[in-house]
Amino acid sequence: MGPLSLKEKAINYRKQGYSYGMISEKLGLAKSTLSNWLKEVPYRPSKETLERIKLAPIKSAQVAHDRKVANIAAIKKLAKKELGKLTKRDLWLLGIGLYLGEGSKLYERIRIINSDPEIIKLAVKWFKEICDLKNENLIPAIHTYPDNNIPETINYWSKITKIPKTQFNKTQIDRRNNKSRKKKRKLPYGTLHLQIKSNGRKEFGKSLHRRIMGWAEAVLNQI
Repeated sequence: MGPLSLKEKAINYRKQGYSYGMISEKLGLAKSTLSNWLKEVPYRPSKETLERIKLAPIKSAQVAHDRKVANIAAIKKLAKKELGKLTKRDLWLLGIGLYLGEGSKLYERIRIINSDPEIIKLAVKWFKEICDLKNENLIPAIHTYPDNNIPETINYWSKITKIPKTQFNKTQIDRRNNKSRKKKRKLPYGTLHLQIKSNGRKEFGKSLHRRIMGWAEAVLNQI
């Protein structure tokens, strides 16, 4: 079993009863990132946490947190029932919307850029099931920052995409000195650029980009 990712470490600390502030101190992550990752993780303050803050406020926060978790779970359950099962056409249209928002429109190059692992998973599924691409056509490239752990980041995206690390392009590191300190650790695994390589097949090169742009134009023309 490999080393835990930052998210897995954060979840473990939260389950042990650590506050966002304490987890932030231990892992060097922004509280906004922790809030996004841990909002649905059941929380019971540890003794160490209780020693740091007064008991009454934490009890109040615990009640509010539990109520919020229950409300989120109930609404999500209803939402899943409303949506039902996705068809292949649903996936097709969903991917077109994704490409309109996150895909490359210029130079007839097919590429989707995002830092959200679920969005990247959707992109991989769409490319394979709708565009008939294979794993060998998907070439990821990571854009990250000096404070990111590069080997851990590559392992993370390889696991998310199920694409071998040997298939990844060279990682690009943003070393600009004028970057705000507030932006550090905002993207613990950087951003993934998921590019398409035709491997000599014309239908997976410029032709596919033109086809995707045609789908997008057809959708927009009907709105």
